[in-house]
Amino acid sequence: MYQITATVEGMMCGMCEAHVNDAIRKAFPVKKVVSSHGKNQTEILAENDISDEALKSTIEGAGYTFVSARHEETAGGGLFRRK
Repeated sequence: MYQITATVEGMMCGMCEAHVNDAIRKAFPVKKVVSSHGKNQTEILAENDISDEALKSTIEGAGYTFVSARHEETAGGGLFRRK
């Protein structure tokens, strides 16, 4: 499993978060996706890694700005660790 944390700019509200989440779900076979406009972040849990280029294309195609992504291989036990 991979946990991918993408920095996304341009989300202003919960509807923006839902728009980004829907775009990610349609483009990739993900287990879970959660976005936060307050943190400018989208967290993705997927069985396979997703390239930055593919994420950028999908996020920018939805009208938002992809800044960067951090990719971590995880055992997948906990869906998103709280920091």
